[in-house]
Amino acid sequence: MPTATSRSATVTDADDAATPAATTIDWRSQPHAVVERDGVRYTLLGTAHVSSSSVEAVRAAIDGGGFDTIAVELDPQRLQSLTDPGALAKLDLVQVIRSGKTSLFAANLGLAAYQRRLAEQLGIEPGAELKAAAVDARARGLALHLIDRDVGITFKRASQRLGWWGRANLMGGLIAALFGDEDVGDDEIEKLKHGDMLEASFGEFAAGNPALYEAVIAERDRYMAARLRESATAASGAREVLAVVGAGHLRGLAQHLPEGHEEPTAARVELETVKEKSSIPWFSVMLATFVLGGFAWGFWRGGIDVGADLLLYWVLLTGTLGAIGCAVAGGHPLSILAAFLASPITPLHPALASGTISALVEAWVRKPTHADFMALRNDVATIRGWWRNRVARVLLNFFLTSLGTAIGVWLGGARMLGKLLG
Repeated sequence: MPTATSRSATVTDADDAATPAATTIDWRSQPHAVVERDGVRYTLLGTAHVSSSSVEAVRAAIDGGGFDTIAVELDPQRLQSLTDPGALAKLDLVQVIRSGKTSLFAANLGLAAYQRRLAEQLGIEPGAELKAAAVDARARGLALHLIDRDVGITFKRASQRLGWWGRANLMGGLIAALFGDEDVGDDEIEKLKHGDMLEASFGEFAAGNPALYEAVIAERDRYMAARLRESATAASGAREVLAVVGAGHLRGLAQHLPEGHEEPTAARVELETVKEKSSIPWFSVMLATFVLGGFAWGFWRGGIDVGADLLLYWVLLTGTLGAIGCAVAGGHPLSILAAFLASPITPLHPALASGTISALVEAWVRKPTHADFMALRNDVATIRGWWRNRVARVLLNFFLTSLGTAIGVWLGGARMLGKLLG
């Protein structure tokens, strides 16, 4: 077994040693590294998220009985989704919408849909080896540590690094994951054997994007190294730690774990920090000033006819396009009415969104059932399923109503600007 001092680590690739032909796999034939630091020996086992041999290797390593602690590249939310298929049914969809987490919920569904297509195509659940590590650790009474960063924080930090155009492309990649129902290409599957599930879920946008790589891969290497050091304290009694991580993180962890000088808790907190949005919503303030100022100018300079024309055009354009977006999403008539009434007003208020209002009405009128939640992961894997499933339809309502309103705002603003300059 390759070992390392507190300053270095040796990584052994799977190609360096042949896997035994026997049923029980020798886990040492898989990519791995050993790092010793502060009296604790960390065995980093690199796995492929779409490989049955990785599941066998993880179980063989735990069965060996040489480890007192198991660390897994999961956060609590992802572990729950892997081990508790009914977790979605306990979700309060209305609270998700009201708390402004609709986009994050949709992003998680995009990841789930991508994983579902992989499972159907390859016959193995992506992340099965991580699930096996957690389940076997608990069954044997071993200490279990979840060392990955919360997916929501990773998405937010990635979004903040990308800028407006990058965020638009990122959402495009997630939407493609949500609505795509084609087989995953051989190239993508090969990358998954040596890469990372989150990175692969963004599709081609992830390729060659330094900002996304930094947030999704490099930062998480540092984060998991800090979590390993933080969890393996003297009080925990950890001396032999098996860390099960995707092969794409193996070299980064082997580098950061022995070389990190920063206090681990401080490093973790820093990597969990998300920049707060400006306390002043400048875009909303400028938009409201422009629109209300345009109405005032129309009434003052052009009289009632011009002012009323601008006001009516704004209301009809934003309201109609918002309602059309809701209707395309299969919204209930009351949801469509709510979208029409909310769309002219919500762009002028930073805390409101027409999509939020229409989605709340949709969730209230057509309350999703337990069966809708249970079928959600399968339904979002197909385009038709989005309109069939009530949970997915609420999300469609949110996005398409918001999109329709946004188009109306730009067209209405252009009409107003033309009147002001004409």
